[in-house]
Amino acid sequence: MSATGNRRTPLIAGNWKMYKTVSQAEAFIAALLPRVSSLQGVDVAVCPPYLALQALVDSARGSPVQVYAQNMHHAPEGAFTGEVSAPMLVEVGVHGVILGHSERRQMFGETDRALQLKVPAALEAGLVPILCVGETEEEREAGDTERKLRHQVQEDLARVETGRLGEVVIAYEPIWAIGSGRVATPERAQEAIAFVRALVADRSREQAERTRVLYGGSVKSENCGELLCLPDIDGALVGGGSLDPESFAAIADAAASS
Repeated sequence: MSATGNRRTPLIAGNWKMYKTVSQAEAFIAALLPRVSSLQGVDVAVCPPYLALQALVDSARGSPVQVYAQNMHHAPEGAFTGEVSAPMLVEVGVHGVILGHSERRQMFGETDRALQLKVPAALEAGLVPILCVGETEEEREAGDTERKLRHQVQEDLARVETGRLGEVVIAYEPIWAIGSGRVATPERAQEAIAFVRALVADRSREQAERTRVLYGGSVKSENCGELLCLPDIDGALVGGGSLDPESFAAIADAAASS
């Protein structure tokens, strides 16, 4: 529940990164669907590599599981070797897209300027964008967490129409927690996510109440319960914990029960 008592449907999204071939992805979804088919009050999404998108859309059709991509280019087409556009994703039945993941920012040079274009392009195409934000360990130790989050949220959402802010999902991922096995304490996670919501509220309090803010960073079935019950956390962006169907289903079940 949010602080005002309005229920936002939690979202559990599994970011597979560069794991699973098409055949492995099909085996995963076959194992996952029976485990989540009866869940109520939670949205479930898997985010496979590009090559498995079509196969998963076909396998999950008619089920509660949605399929998201891990990235996209802001332009609908063009001379951008190696890129994939929103219309291409929409054509194969993809529902949403992760944007600005810290690995894209750190390893592949993705900028806030690029995300200013990508987020509204995803919305315009009918895709749900999951915008990732978060601080490094150095920034956290320097007391710069809020400054970093303010910069990312304000810059990356700058070109989104105010009335559509609530359609953007924001994932707070402390970079120092990703893949490290270290998880932000519930108090620290709640504080950071409440701050992200307040940044959206600076533009529209009404839209901030609609905005789903997820936690990401070494989320597992063993630790998700205490995070998902916090007032401002509306689900999780799950990395390694999403690669096993049983573990991922357990996280989705915890969100449905929170």
